[in-house]
Amino acid sequence: EVQLQASGGGLAQAGGSLRLSCLASGFTSSDYAIGWFRQAPGKEREAISCIRRRDNTADYADSMKGRVAISNVKNMVYLQMSSLKPEDTAVYYCNHRNRYGGDSWGEGTQVTVSS
Repeated sequence: EVQLQASGGGLAQAGGSLRLSCLASGFTSSDYAIGWFRQAPGKEREAISCIRRRDNTADYADSMKGRVAISNVKNMVYLQMSSLKPEDTAVYYCNHRNRYGGDSWGEGTQVTVSS
């Protein structure tokens, strides 16, 4: 069973930075992707970025493009966020997508950005 543990959220000031971490476990295949999503109150969950374990390639959605960088070291995936804005306030989730398109989600971590 895939397990994902997101951490690193907290309170940041506008213009500041945070690094989120996702510890992924419970799988043996290297053919998967880990993604970061967020969901603000009253809004739909939106994609931020994902990284493919097999070749370490990454994609970035328009939501935070240019202000985030995703990376992975073994089973940890990091999301470095900078130039934070109050509208970045949301619960941030990491996601595991297997080769068949199956998704697993972990508990989110709250990010609050004050103006």
